Amino acid sequence: MTLRPDDLEALVAAALAEDLGAGDVTTDATVSSDARGRARIVQKQPGVLFGLDAAAAAFRQAGAGDLDRVIAEGTWSDAVPRDVALVAGPARALLAAERVALNLLGHLSGVATLTARYVEAARAEGGRAVILDTRKTTPLLRTLEKAAVRAGGGRNHRMGLDDAILIKENHIALAGGVAAAVARAREARPDLPVEIECRDATELAAALAAGADRLLLDNMDPDGLRAAVAARDEAGSAAALEASGGVTLDTVAAISATGVDFISVGALTHSAPALDLSMLLEG
Repeated sequence: MTLRPDDLEALVAAALAEDLGAGDVTTDATVSSDARGRARIVQKQPGVLFGLDAAAAAFRQAGAGDLDRVIAEGTWSDAVPRDVALVAGPARALLAAERVALNLLGHLSGVATLTARYVEAARAEGGRAVILDTRKTTPLLRTLEKAAVRAGGGRNHRMGLDDAILIKENHIALAGGVAAAVARAREARPDLPVEIECRDATELAAALAAGADRLLLDNMDPDGLRAAVAARDEAGSAAALEASGGVTLDTVAAISATGVDFISVGALTHSAPALDLSMLLEG
């Protein structure tokens, strides 16, 4: 799923309105209305750049003109500092767009960069698990953040509550058990894959018996995950196994090495530090 151009424009417009309020009083007081400038967007920290569409929309809407992209998005770069984009136009417009453009670009690049680190770490001990995001995203920025995850080499899990079934402990309790929950889900939406959360070996066995398409192994240690892989294989099940809960860069390699198929990491979107970028303005 990608953000439609009209939706991106609306999101950036709201961000600019939030930042500008009644106007940039500092710039209006110190910069002539006819002054022009040329701005360089500089990446100062190694990582994956992502979010130039959002930054471009900020400059364009502020009246600064089109963004000239110096590099392509989505690849890791250690060669910093480096110019990643240029934009020329009225100086007041450049300054008006600066913070919104850098906030979006830095945040999305941070998500892409953290994702790339997890993807690399997951292969460190011979594991082949795919790194997934979650729904722990910033409200109204989900589509952009999940696009950033893809740019970093990860894969999107659910975009929302409407595109896959994930049965968790509260659903199980209200449905009357694992088997009942899976059966009801199959009957209601036979077109959607069914994933079910498992917290221990007992729930794992019940989920395998119920024929779920994917099992979410919640907060299991590596020994528990290896046992789950063995149980799935011994049962002759084709269910995919997804490890989740408290995954860090220090633990993801060991988790991946257990043989699970997927590892979901909420931190990709809720805890990614922004990539360090700045705007340098020349008159």
